[in-house]
Amino acid sequence: MSATSGARGDALQGQDGGVLDTADARHGETAIAAVQTPSWGLPDHEAAERLGAALGGQGLVGTRVHRGELTVVVETARFRDAALLLRDTEGYDFCSDVVGADYLGYEGDVAGYWGGSTLGRDMNSPGLYGQTVVPERPGQGRFAVSAHLLKLRTVGEGEHRRLRLQTWVEDGQAVPSLVSVYPSVDFHERETFDMFGIPFEGHPNLRRILMPEDWGGHPLRKDYPVGGEPVQFSDTDYDGGEQIGGGDGGHD
Repeated sequence: MSATSGARGDALQGQDGGVLDTADARHGETAIAAVQTPSWGLPDHEAAERLGAALGGQGLVGTRVHRGELTVVVETARFRDAALLLRDTEGYDFCSDVVGADYLGYEGDVAGYWGGSTLGRDMNSPGLYGQTVVPERPGQGRFAVSAHLLKLRTVGEGEHRRLRLQTWVEDGQAVPSLVSVYPSVDFHERETFDMFGIPFEGHPNLRRILMPEDWGGHPLRKDYPVGGEPVQFSDTDYDGGEQIGGGDGGHD
């Protein structure tokens, strides 16, 4: 078989390892697109420095790199401003998601878990399977809100970059919505609100997206009660299909 590739170096590969021009189902051929993925390059420290200068001394909290990923932490009031600057001046044209994380219990009495109430999680009973030391909280506040930004169509091959824009808030503190900057985060912000109870100021339709509107609490918070959902059932016992106890429950 002859090898062919597209303009981006894409190719189709058959089951026998050969490269196909096309897959022909009549001969049992299946094709796998060997798509050339972007090379994300080194952390974009230059963009972080320019962002800090544009926001001023009170906007940029700090930066950190972990496993090759750059996180830029900004003051909550400048969260939207930072996203707008990164989009318009640095070419970060796509926001893949906006997510929350609850750090309740970090730097507390337990190793990364929260056990401050009989209604909440207590992973220390009956045993602790997490870290044996109390982890450090990487920011100031209970909740971290992160927007993952990418340079996709604004740069050429080999110049793609990714960056995590992050801010920290306390319980009940609102975060500026990014919907006006990146419309695709509409549902992401609603999910973060639904799961963590973090409000997004300026969101055009901030309401639950996964749980019912009348659901109590936010399931991904670490103080959310862990337990089963009550169900209706009969306490009547059956032996071989014969009722042996009282009650009016039926069975299939």
